[in-house]
Amino acid sequence: MTLYLQDKQAEAMRSRATELLYGGAAGGGKSHLVRGAAITWCELIPGLQVYIFRRTFPDVWKEHMEGPQSFPALLASEIMAGRCKINYSDNCIRFSNGSTIFLCHCQYEKDIYNYQSTEMHVLMVCEAGQWPLNMYLYLRSRVRMVGITIPTQWPELFDASCFPRSLLTGNPGGIGHNWLKSGFVDAPRGLRKMTPKDGGMIRDYIPARLEDNKILMDGDPAYEDKLQGMGNAALVRALRLGDWDIVAGGAVDDVWDRDRHVVKPFRIPSSWGVDRSFDWGSSKPFSVGWWAESDGTEATLPDGKKKAWPRGTLFRIAEWYGWNGTPNEGLKLSDKLIGKGIYDREASIKQAFGIMAIMPGPADSMIFDDDPNRDSPAISINEGYWGNVESKRNNIFVRADKSPGSRERRLSALRTRLAASLVEHMESAGLFVFDSCSDGFIRTIPVLPRDAKKVDDVDTEAEDHCYDDVGYRLTAVNKHSVRVRLGAA
Repeated sequence: MTLYLQDKQAEAMRSRATELLYGGAAGGGKSHLVRGAAITWCELIPGLQVYIFRRTFPDVWKEHMEGPQSFPALLASEIMAGRCKINYSDNCIRFSNGSTIFLCHCQYEKDIYNYQSTEMHVLMVCEAGQWPLNMYLYLRSRVRMVGITIPTQWPELFDASCFPRSLLTGNPGGIGHNWLKSGFVDAPRGLRKMTPKDGGMIRDYIPARLEDNKILMDGDPAYEDKLQGMGNAALVRALRLGDWDIVAGGAVDDVWDRDRHVVKPFRIPSSWGVDRSFDWGSSKPFSVGWWAESDGTEATLPDGKKKAWPRGTLFRIAEWYGWNGTPNEGLKLSDKLIGKGIYDREASIKQAFGIMAIMPGPADSMIFDDDPNRDSPAISINEGYWGNVESKRNNIFVRADKSPGSRERRLSALRTRLAASLVEHMESAGLFVFDSCSDGFIRTIPVLPRDAKKVDDVDTEAEDHCYDDVGYRLTAVNKHSVRVRLGAA
């Protein structure tokens, strides 16, 4: 049979990449590419096993089994001719040459082990932004191929050297946004051979926008107007332009403006208070944030101008994000080394910003939990921080508010602060971040997705560690009890 693919879709199917991300914008033809490539490869490569995944079964069914461009519609003539059959009870499509398309889902992390012994010749992950990295990596580890001969007589359709392979599709946003952006989007365009640590495949990203889908634009000329009419400018940029610096439907995208919230560092007035906040992690990242709180006194900006902000306005002046450079993977440092790292960094922070004292601030209350067999993380962090200075063993953190409803309060507080900062002549306390805080705050917080079931909270499967340390600070209990003047001892 003959399937029509548009130019960008054909480029993706012919790509020599063995690990390809396709998409970015809404309407770029992602679903049709998946179906077209799966059918073409299965018809031309006997015995091929193609696995198509969404997080839930209703999603994979609606995307690929319903509508005028669905598998049943595209394969109608092949089914009539007896060259393939849709097995609805097993959720698969079997071809007469022994090839099979499997429609799969992994709603929960444990579901990936249903495919522990599976040999996937082609892995297709639709809407990859909905997937945590570890779940995708496990499925990718099942991508292998033995005993299949790839025909070489159709170079215009595929490169025989590019099997087995993985094809991902997605838009900005979701819990997988950060690993897709760092692993595919931010890299230079073109084929890249990944290291064994990163899977060893040949990776590429092919962006696709609405204008690459002429069929959709001709068939529904008003579709672009529908995107433009969403009202939220950030949402429009994400879905219409495929802007990965913006997310679609994120927790703070409608109140975040990088040009407004990210500022150049400046020296902190001596009357402002400075403290720190902390979210603990080991295999996952930890996050330390240092905060300066305005008391209304003017500060001198890098251009020499003076500016005052409402009392209580917070500036994230520095951070230590404990990751290994891979989204959502931690450094696995001991608690004592974390404490020592905080101490060492504070020496340069004080010097850079003219700070004389940094006061205790809120941290995840779990670090204070007692264990009869070992010191609590808080004790070990304190020991690492103070070293051999016996006279100064006071806690460098206090317990954060983790009472019922605190997660929702954190998001509300963050949104309120960010919204306040958007106003040119601010009337209430806002929040700003120094441009040096790029690993944690600037990279992760603007793209946090909401929890689909608890819309007043962020999705806890996302990379939310910096968000937690920020939230602890914004909702700190009795925070003013730990505040001192910088000039104090």
